[in-house]
Amino acid sequence: MPTNQTTVSSLLADLAPALRAALTRVGYDADTLLDVLGADAHAALGRSEPVPVRRAARDAGELGTLIRLLLLGDPMPEREVAAALAPVDMDRAVAAGLLERDGGQLRAALDLRPLDLGAGTRWVLSDLDDSMHRRTLDAEHVLGVGQASLSLLRATPTDPAGTVLDLGTGCGVQAIHAKSYGRTVTGTDVSKRALWLAEANAALNELDLELREGSWFEPVAGRRFDRVVANPPFVVGPARIEHTYRDSGLALDGASELVISGIPELLNPGGTAALLASWVHIEGEDWRARVSSWLPDHGVDAWIVQRDIADPALYVGTWLRDAGLDPREPAAQARAEQWLDAFTAADVAGIGFGFVYLRAIDGPTELLAEDLTHGFDDPLGAEATRYFERSAWLRAVATDPDRILASRFEVDPATALERVYLPGADGWEQRVARLHRGDGPRWQHEVDDTIAALLAGMRPDGLPLSELVELLAFGATGEAATSEFEAAAVGVVVGLVRHGLIHPR
Repeated sequence: MPTNQTTVSSLLADLAPALRAALTRVGYDADTLLDVLGADAHAALGRSEPVPVRRAARDAGELGTLIRLLLLGDPMPEREVAAALAPVDMDRAVAAGLLERDGGQLRAALDLRPLDLGAGTRWVLSDLDDSMHRRTLDAEHVLGVGQASLSLLRATPTDPAGTVLDLGTGCGVQAIHAKSYGRTVTGTDVSKRALWLAEANAALNELDLELREGSWFEPVAGRRFDRVVANPPFVVGPARIEHTYRDSGLALDGASELVISGIPELLNPGGTAALLASWVHIEGEDWRARVSSWLPDHGVDAWIVQRDIADPALYVGTWLRDAGLDPREPAAQARAEQWLDAFTAADVAGIGFGFVYLRAIDGPTELLAEDLTHGFDDPLGAEATRYFERSAWLRAVATDPDRILASRFEVDPATALERVYLPGADGWEQRVARLHRGDGPRWQHEVDDTIAALLAGMRPDGLPLSELVELLAFGATGEAATSEFEAAAVGVVVGLVRHGLIHPR
């Protein structure tokens, strides 16, 4: 637990058992909320449109009271709140910082919402945002379950891990999720307020978390973990701190560089990390080279996935609104000017955003940095685990091409071959053949007819790759496969294995 705990912190954590009992009794959970609100009103909640939600909550009894109080931020009569939150004592709830009095009514002083990512309902306390009421977020604002948090939750591998570190835990949502797959979980943060909320969330969900206060890696100096997750203050901009949940005080992408370069020292052998990060695109430079320069030369297998690239002006406007600022106001315009001036001075052409997956290995660092900007439905967490498994196999055979040639392969059941035809001078002409993986990241690889024929012959109990290559070469040229032909086939197979379109057997 944090070494410096305030009286209010203890009051909020101590309130957790009674609050949990009330939420459970009333049915304040993700499934029941969806049932009560209905799909349309639930969607309106996500769009920050309170009226449809309020109307749907009118006839929902005590659950409706909590929906209006906690999700919409409506002031409610104390009598109704007391009934809905029984056995919580209202005076204790106010003293603990959960509620505040507004004349004869009570209103929420904190955001409290349910979350279910497959391990049952978890409740998450955080500071109030501006989704239902216009407000400017102060410097110590503690973010709740926002889009970035949800993205990381869905993209984090959940295979069992012994020790887990949530670096920069905030309200503790990643640490809470980590308890579903980790034996012990440690959360760190520089913000006392964040740790106050994380402590209360641990108590509310009856979870045992170790919480430590301090900056960056200092709270866990000398320790190593089996998994590290991090949603650091990755907003790219001038070196300043206006909001601790998003601003690092480091210029441009310095926070991402600091975290990515430091995490390898925190990993046990075979340990993995999953984090969100941003990086600038500099005129005339390759973003992949920039990110790869942040990693040590030895000991890391890295998979960097770029999900989006933002125009600098759009990026600045988005983050101004995130802080509750109106880009039309003079103060916001002045801030935008300073922000864009910093980008111009650094030749920033765009800002990349995505996921970084790291695994501790015994060998030279390997890195695959690639764009994944197309849409897909499946989260990346399970895919990252399989990626590292495939990467380990490729690493084991990298120095012995004959081993690849001696291996048998099979095509993944989700892989399909698509042939694209376009109109030409003589009618429909095939322009491209494409292998398409129908699940996970939905990778696509363009192939020629020779490679398509090679995959058609792949069977778990069939011929090894060397014999398939020989058959293809003889069918195409009437002669044995040359070393160049074999090398080209091996190169294609390596790429298809890495993306999971085919598998060694």
